[in-house]
Amino acid sequence: MARPAFDADALITMFEQASAEGSAKLRKAVADATLQALQGRELTLKNIRGVLATVTQAASTGLANNPAAVDADKLLDQAVAGMDDAVLKAVDAHRVALQQLAAQGADLRDKHLKKALSDLDRFEDMMVDTLEKAAASAGDPLAAAWAPVLGKLQAGGTASGAQAASVVEQLQSQAKQVQEAVRGSRAAGLRAAQALAEGYTAMVSGVLIGMSDAMRPPAAKSAPRKGAK
Repeated sequence: MARPAFDADALITMFEQASAEGSAKLRKAVADATLQALQGRELTLKNIRGVLATVTQAASTGLANNPAAVDADKLLDQAVAGMDDAVLKAVDAHRVALQQLAAQGADLRDKHLKKALSDLDRFEDMMVDTLEKAAASAGDPLAAAWAPVLGKLQAGGTASGAQAASVVEQLQSQAKQVQEAVRGSRAAGLRAAQALAEGYTAMVSGVLIGMSDAMRPPAAKSAPRKGAK
């Protein structure tokens, strides 16, 4: 599962050279970098928090060295949107993994899955809190630029947080029905599902990587070797 972490220096350079006109491109670059970093580790709340803090710090460092960043708040807003886009994919990976386990009869009250649902329910607060702390560490030069971005975040929340809360609600409402449907008729399957639940964080990380790989265009076929038929 191990993949290289994203290049923080490259992201800093991008913010150093960013302009308001290229904000959409910046959002995608941040989303891609954040997603790459998330794919390189298990999708625990702690690891996601660490990735968001690192990306936020890179954005702040780059903008602090950008002489043309007269619209720094707009660029930071796109950075936050990019991180939210990536975390939204992580939420979807959790949804897929949990639904697969629930369909096999895994009990969502199992301590591993119960923790997964609890963590999902905390995504909104985790992201806001992480960005606030990382922004505060950027110091006074960027405080004015971060203020409206954080205010917007606190007022409107994040797409990933809203989706995470929706996933938790849906799964909890479906869990009891699924559990009753499979109880007693698939004992072996239940045991297998519970075994998978114990390795949940690794499983959901694999789902995220698989989802991302599936969205990539197929690689060009390599040219046949000389003499090959």
